[in-house]
Amino acid sequence: MLEAAWLIPAFPLAGFALLLVFGRRLGEPGAGWVATAASGGAFISTLIVYGGLLAEEGEERFHIQTIFTWVSSGSFTVDIGLLVDPLAIAMCLFITGVGTLIHLYSIGYMHGDENFSKFFLYLNLFVASMLMLVLGDNLLLTFLGWEGVGACSYFLISFWFSDSANATAGKKAFVTNRIGDFGFMLATFLIFVELSSISYADILTRSSEIGSGTATVIVLLLLLAAAGKSAQLPLYVWLPDAMAGPTPVSALIHAATMVTSGVFLLTRLSPILAQAETWSVTLIAWVGAATALFAATAALAQTDIKKVLAYSTVSQLGYLFLAIGVGGYVPAVFHMITHAFFKALLFLGAGSVIHGLHEEQDMRRMGGVARWMPITAMTFVVGWLAIAGVFPFSGFWSKDEILLLAWNYPGAQGRALWAVGLLTALITAFYMTRQVILTFLGRSRYYDVTGEEIDAAFERRLEAARADIATAEDNHEKAQEAVTKAEADVVKRSEALTKAQDKAAEARQALAATTAEDDNHEKLAKAHDKATKAVPKAETALAKANTSVGEATEGVASAKVTIEAAVARVNELQGWPPERPPTVVTARTGPTDPGELGEHLPESYEKRQEYVPHESPWTMTLPLVVLAFFAAVSGIINLPFTKELHFLEHWLEPSLFGNEATVTVSGTTKIILGVIAGLCAIVAIVAAFRVYLRGSNAPTGLEREELRNAWYLDATYARFMGGPGRIMFDAMAWFDRNVVDGGVRGTAAGFLAAGKGLRVSQPGFVRSYALGISVGSAFVLVWFLGRLWS
Repeated sequence: MLEAAWLIPAFPLAGFALLLVFGRRLGEPGAGWVATAASGGAFISTLIVYGGLLAEEGEERFHIQTIFTWVSSGSFTVDIGLLVDPLAIAMCLFITGVGTLIHLYSIGYMHGDENFSKFFLYLNLFVASMLMLVLGDNLLLTFLGWEGVGACSYFLISFWFSDSANATAGKKAFVTNRIGDFGFMLATFLIFVELSSISYADILTRSSEIGSGTATVIVLLLLLAAAGKSAQLPLYVWLPDAMAGPTPVSALIHAATMVTSGVFLLTRLSPILAQAETWSVTLIAWVGAATALFAATAALAQTDIKKVLAYSTVSQLGYLFLAIGVGGYVPAVFHMITHAFFKALLFLGAGSVIHGLHEEQDMRRMGGVARWMPITAMTFVVGWLAIAGVFPFSGFWSKDEILLLAWNYPGAQGRALWAVGLLTALITAFYMTRQVILTFLGRSRYYDVTGEEIDAAFERRLEAARADIATAEDNHEKAQEAVTKAEADVVKRSEALTKAQDKAAEARQALAATTAEDDNHEKLAKAHDKATKAVPKAETALAKANTSVGEATEGVASAKVTIEAAVARVNELQGWPPERPPTVVTARTGPTDPGELGEHLPESYEKRQEYVPHESPWTMTLPLVVLAFFAAVSGIINLPFTKELHFLEHWLEPSLFGNEATVTVSGTTKIILGVIAGLCAIVAIVAAFRVYLRGSNAPTGLEREELRNAWYLDATYARFMGGPGRIMFDAMAWFDRNVVDGGVRGTAAGFLAAGKGLRVSQPGFVRSYALGISVGSAFVLVWFLGRLWS
């Protein structure tokens, strides 16, 4: 059964190869089912190997399977070989088990994606790399898997690379992890210098040959490596941004694979940690404690449902480092396993919510989701109770084991580490309760107008007001033109009236100069009547023209008033920021009334009113149910009541070589510490309910900008890299280009010049050489004769 170990990484590798060749042809959902089957095959193979190890005695559970020689150089050889022991198989069980569920979930989640098959190709390669990391029988093979998960994380985090934020997040993860790789490589070199081997068989059995000073340096380098991969201070910055990728990727990275590799490496090399100075191992504990508290405070104020979980992962990984630093390798692995279940559950639950709410990730836009997505809600609640440390869910047992080991650590440092861990646990229960309330409970805020929509409506209203100014100005110009035209008409009508009056006077005089007996009297009378009638008509036309002038003048005045009103409205709007929905919300926060902006709301608001949130398909909900079961009950693998119930501890014992810390506190102390931790979780949950569900005021004192921006540490890095860092890097590039490369080029130029000089003396002509010999002979003869003469 142990000989089947090679099948564990072989299945996902085969899946990767098949998808590489036939992925496009398989398409959707065929590529997803092939990848899921490959991961499931790895899980079944792991179960078979687990059964084989279980049949062995404890001391015999250490099997090396050599496949072929990879590197051979003199006496130095490196094999492609697998180290099958309890630690490796424990890791493989949750990597392949949780990984298979994530593959199945992805079939539904990635439905319709144009790169469906490529996504599963990357997933299979990711799982294969992680399995190689934990199964490799030497540091070089572990490093191969280490780099493999780093490369795959880059591919998957930036999978939707058309969004620049996603592409940047992938590059950030890749670059940050290179810092950790530097520590890994230097530690490997030092181990080889000390032991002339990088095989775990030699390292684990001959670590006593390494001096404490060298072991201390190795531990510090391993801490650097692990801090990069497992996102500890100060190298945590890549993991919160890793949520940029598809949600199944977040679950795979944050729960089952990449981030656990640093903790695995430290646990695997526990004999070297035992050889190092105590302060270096204690430093691991303090790095973990500081990271756990730091990330927990940042999670308090996040509004993105996935980002809360991302900072939560950083915090929980801090717990694992705290456990390693106080010698609690078993609690570290215990919490790693339970965390894999409940964190995968929480991330996949968040993905289900995002899927059901049409890609909405802002918890301020959620609320009341439980009525639409009951399965997602119920399973998410299980994950929440587990991570919050509520009895009897799995997180309660594994977290309290770590707190117990911290309390057990000698001196005041142990009490301080325990206090930091307990405070972190309390904050964790609070912010996770906040997430559950804002997402699943209270009234639904999904259909409410958003701040962005109000901003868009405000801009539309402002543009409309500016358009009103342009319209009023245009009307004003037209009114002025009407005044000018009316005044011109008045002049014209005045001239017409004068002309009519003159004609009437002339006609009157002409008529008066005749008598009725004259032949043209009748004609002149008619002309007089016509001229006389024309005068009142001209007077009427003039009166109308004068009226038009008045009306046009009033139009100008009215247009001017309209312009002034429109300008005043624009000025008013420019000084009137719209009332946006509050940054901090409670489940009882009422909808924001857009007021007069309502008629200007964008199309996105109208479309959302027509959308109905829904539960996810079975391929997504089935993994949630399975993970919820294990998140609830997986604490049974290491119950604290009797030694017989320490199943995980007994299982891992052969892999730890006696380096696990011994708990010396009394049973009563254990019970008291457990009760305190359990009560802290309950108090935090009740407090969160009072603040977010029953409270009427937004908790602005808790959700501060410095917390939302993770104390601005990432922003500080960015400012340094874009400022002094950029100057320093440019200076280094100049030095390399002009000094280092210049020195090389200068040396080459010197030899070239020397060669050109020598070329003159070596033309290739025999007569030149004969002349040279003759001249040289003459000089020798003169010198010889000179010596004789003297």
